[in-house]
Amino acid sequence: MGLPTILHVSDDCTAILGPIITDEPALLASLTLIASEAEELSNIRHPAQRVEWLACRAAIRHLVEMQGLTYLGLQKDEFGKPHLVNLPWFVSLSHTSGWAAAVLHRSRPVGIDVEPIRDQFQRVVPRVLSNEEIAHANGDSDRLAVYWCAKEALYKLYGKRNLTFREHLHIEPFLDGADTLVGHVRLPNHKEQLVIRCYKTGPGLLAVAY
Repeated sequence: MGLPTILHVSDDCTAILGPIITDEPALLASLTLIASEAEELSNIRHPAQRVEWLACRAAIRHLVEMQGLTYLGLQKDEFGKPHLVNLPWFVSLSHTSGWAAAVLHRSRPVGIDVEPIRDQFQRVVPRVLSNEEIAHANGDSDRLAVYWCAKEALYKLYGKRNLTFREHLHIEPFLDGADTLVGHVRLPNHKEQLVIRCYKTGPGLLAVAY
């Protein structure tokens, strides 16, 4: 990972975003993978995806070491959500072409997503946004990127299956350029209001939900 940007999201929450400039051998040499991680990596065939996977782990290791502790790896639960080995804090990872991001929260579940701002968001609108959100976005690429990135962060925070972006994840209307949004997870047996911080940085946009 190149020179990273450290984002102090809140007193208990820190995120990191950096360009991926290190190759796979160098990243592997810098990490000690636990058995489940090594197995997961062995199933990733695309070279760029392998590098992004490793760079995310290098990013979360950096955040843990910033706290003065030793990083011992990540293990995933039955839903595929990552957790730190032998540490009680909450983490989330994200990557896009050429960039890796991670976030650490000391006291509550957290989700992160990083995205470039792309015209392709127009194509996913009907399955991602509610009617109210579609009306508010009004076809604007920047607003659609915020909705997509924020909902991805919410999805990673919740970390369970049987969840759809359109029906179960909702973002309250926001002002253009807003850096703090209000998000909701609404399921028949679970309702939760969450804070989402948005940053225009790196390849386009980064969102952290907590």
